[in-house]
Amino acid sequence: MSKSIEHKVLEKVKRNPKGTLFFVESFSNIENPRAVNKALERLVKSGELDRIAQGIYVRPVIDDHIGKVLPGIEEIAVAIAKRDRATIVPTGSYAMYKLGLTTQVPLNIVFYSDTSARKIKIGKQTITFKKASSKNLAFIGEISMLAVQALRTIGKEQATEEDIKQIKKVLEKENPKHLQHDLQLAPVWIRKIISTNE
Repeated sequence: MSKSIEHKVLEKVKRNPKGTLFFVESFSNIENPRAVNKALERLVKSGELDRIAQGIYVRPVIDDHIGKVLPGIEEIAVAIAKRDRATIVPTGSYAMYKLGLTTQVPLNIVFYSDTSARKIKIGKQTITFKKASSKNLAFIGEISMLAVQALRTIGKEQATEEDIKQIKKVLEKENPKHLQHDLQLAPVWIRKIISTNE
């Protein structure tokens, strides 16, 4: 019985490209969560799958030069959000990193979310989902959303000319309609910084 569950789970995994993330729930059509969990653990032991975190698995991509390639931290966060039908917004130092304001990848990556607050440990890094208001999740521009979050993290008095210059440069790639929409959601001081032409 358990062998057949394992076989069915692996078959489903192999129908997807390597690097695809799977959750216990991904196999709810095969068997109950407890049986699926046991099958997944056996597949990890046999080397067919890697366990990324509790309840998250992947059949890794194998690169000829660097070997095993596991999904990136944001990819994992997006997959979790998709599973939970949640909206997430990168914040803090991660928003700054994505905009090129810092070269250091933060160990704790924080996202605003409309689901319950929680932390997920991925190797040495942590994904933190913070419960946020609907206003903080209403952004529609990927770049303008990051710009607002990055400036919030830096702070009104701490934003240097270099920071502002970099943010404005990146914002040139944003859809003007998206930018206008997202500026309405930003604090007044951020609106002034972004809207000022120098």
